[in-house]
Amino acid sequence: MSEHLGVYSDWIEHASAPAARAASLPASEQVRDVVRRMVSTAGAADGPSEVEVERRWTAGGLIGEEISYSVGFGPRTHAYVLKPADATGPLPGILALHGHDGFKYYGKEKIADTDQPPSAAVRALRDGLYEGRAFANDLAAQGYVVVVPDVLAWGSRRFPLEDMPPQITSGVDLEVPEDGDDLRATAAYNTAAGHHEHLVEKYCTLLGTTFAAVVTREDRIALAYLLGRDDTTDRTASIGLSGGGCRSALLRATSSELTAAVVVGMMGTYNSLLDRNVVSHTWMLMPRMLPAEVDWPDVAACQAPASLLVQYNRQDELFPLDGATAAHDRIAAHYAAAGSAASYTGQFFDGPHKFDLAMQDAAFTWLRESL
Repeated sequence: MSEHLGVYSDWIEHASAPAARAASLPASEQVRDVVRRMVSTAGAADGPSEVEVERRWTAGGLIGEEISYSVGFGPRTHAYVLKPADATGPLPGILALHGHDGFKYYGKEKIADTDQPPSAAVRALRDGLYEGRAFANDLAAQGYVVVVPDVLAWGSRRFPLEDMPPQITSGVDLEVPEDGDDLRATAAYNTAAGHHEHLVEKYCTLLGTTFAAVVTREDRIALAYLLGRDDTTDRTASIGLSGGGCRSALLRATSSELTAAVVVGMMGTYNSLLDRNVVSHTWMLMPRMLPAEVDWPDVAACQAPASLLVQYNRQDELFPLDGATAAHDRIAAHYAAAGSAASYTGQFFDGPHKFDLAMQDAAFTWLRESL
């Protein structure tokens, strides 16, 4: 019995996709093509327009900028840019991608600090997922230009509560001041935004695209910005936990310009999610338009032999260990088929869903060796 399908558990045996995914390993070229076609439905991603520097600061040995730009529709995207204050020449560039976290009020702020203290809600999230660290700052301090962009539905790109239909906001206390420093305000917004994502995916369907495609397009635009800066080299990487890991995998699949990618806490086979883990995940993880035989690890691995690190948590409540192990084996098979088994690294850590200091340090070491 599937815990969440109950009396419909036999639907899994009846459906064709689970068996198709288990039966074969699709060619990487096929997977790249279908993911790129899916992402292309969101529109061209040549780069940002109307880029402006909103402010600059120096703190913690880093120079910081808050920039904004247009991706063609909706509110302007805001992003942080961080680099060592003593940098004298171009540096490798890294896109640090914030997670989903069931927390959409903030985006970039969840993983990056400015010269202002983070909100109480952000501190609580970091304590639970990142062992308190704003990892983008620590990464920049090691000698990188780090860009931390918001993306559709988070932070500067979030949907205002007043634009959400009453069917979604009816249980939300709209009288709570939406200032981001009030834990109640942040929680109220995040509750509504969690339900609202289903509506966004419906709109994506009617507009001929997917939530995953739109998010990836915006990350590709951020990558184009990073590559176009005068202070970066052509060596670039992406990194993120959970929803950020999902974004990193999709960017890896569609961007040959990336030198390396790190996917943290966002890897398992689709079949392993079918018991009780579908409810916990974002639409980014399961885009329409993927053929039945394409599995999530195929997406992450389809640019083999390009450098890829995937970090797994053995007690991750979102990804069962058997599915994580199967995904690791499937990615390794793709890299072996590409004749470059050493270009993929899978690291397993004890503990729940997280990107703690030990994992961060291991990822930073791998990035240093890759870049």
